[in-house]
Amino acid sequence: MRVITGTARGRKLKTPENYDIRPTTDNVKESIFNIIQFDIEGRKVLDLFAGTGQLGIECLSRGAESAVFVDRSREAVKIVRDNLAACGLKGTVLEADSVSFLKTCDKFDLIFIDPPYDSDLYEEVLDNINIFDILRDGGIIICEARRGREMPEMRPPYRKSREYNYGSVKLCKYYKEQ
Repeated sequence: MRVITGTARGRKLKTPENYDIRPTTDNVKESIFNIIQFDIEGRKVLDLFAGTGQLGIECLSRGAESAVFVDRSREAVKIVRDNLAACGLKGTVLEADSVSFLKTCDKFDLIFIDPPYDSDLYEEVLDNINIFDILRDGGIIICEARRGREMPEMRPPYRKSREYNYGSVKLCKYYKEQ
């Protein structure tokens, strides 16, 4: 697993020794960044269920203003910190419950949501984003899920934009109207 482009291009990222953390594959990561490539620079990024932190790190490498990484796993938090250091990047790394974090956080321009595939967290997280209105106008949410999973709609001013399938993975893009 490596950073695709930007200031940390080619840097190898640390991965977990066990499979409690499921990193996004390189092919899916490349697809995500093809989808949002013009929506990163100068943006505030939230990497929920951060795992290795590779999505937020890729954003920082590509010029994002800041990134917050949230994961409840102590191992994941350590891996994210190690990966940031290895890339010479800075971000805020929090060991916290992702759902609870949404109730008190600032607003973001770009949010990545990648919980365990078989969890019911997608609906709860998207509902909390709606309720606490943490996405800035024109902001984007990218959810990664198992292909075949029905992704929920969001209430206005949030909208489901498009779904993409890559092998066994589904990406769902949401946005907030301006």
